[in-house]
Amino acid sequence: MSSLNALNVAIEAAERKRDAARTAMQERQRAQQAAQAQMDQLQGYVLEMQSRWGAQEGQAVQPEVMHHQYQFMERLQHAIGLQTRVVADQGIRLETARQALLAAELRVTSLQKVVQARHRDVALAQMRREQKDTDERATMAFFRRSFGLQLQEA
Repeated sequence: MSSLNALNVAIEAAERKRDAARTAMQERQRAQQAAQAQMDQLQGYVLEMQSRWGAQEGQAVQPEVMHHQYQFMERLQHAIGLQTRVVADQGIRLETARQALLAAELRVTSLQKVVQARHRDVALAQMRREQKDTDERATMAFFRRSFGLQLQEA
C-alpha cells in the first residue's frame, strides 16, 4: 500500500505541474493574441494611410506633407517588421507551452494508469487469496465428510 501512497503523491505533484503548465499556456495564448492584435492595428493604419493617399490622387500636396507621410509609412513598415518577429516569437512560445502541457498531461495519465493497474493487481491478489481460502475450506469439508463416512462404515 505504501507504493500506492507514493504513487498518489506523485500524481498530485504531476497534477500541480500540469495545472501550472496549463496556466502558462493560457498566458502565452493571451500574449500571442495581444501581439496579433497589435499587428492587426498596425496593418490597419497602413490601409488607412493608403486609402487616404488614394483619395488625394490628383490633388496638389505640399512636399513637406508628402515627406511626412512617407516617413510615417516607413515607420509603420518598420514597426510591422518588428511586430512580425514578436508574433512569430509568441507563436513559438505558445507552441512550447502547449508541448509542456501535453507532456504534463501525459505524465498524469501515465501515473493514473499505473495506479489503476496496481489496484487491479491488489484486487486480483485478494480474489485469489479468497479463492484459495474457499478451496481449502471445501477440501477440508470434503475430507471430513469422506473420513467421517469411512469411520462410520468401519
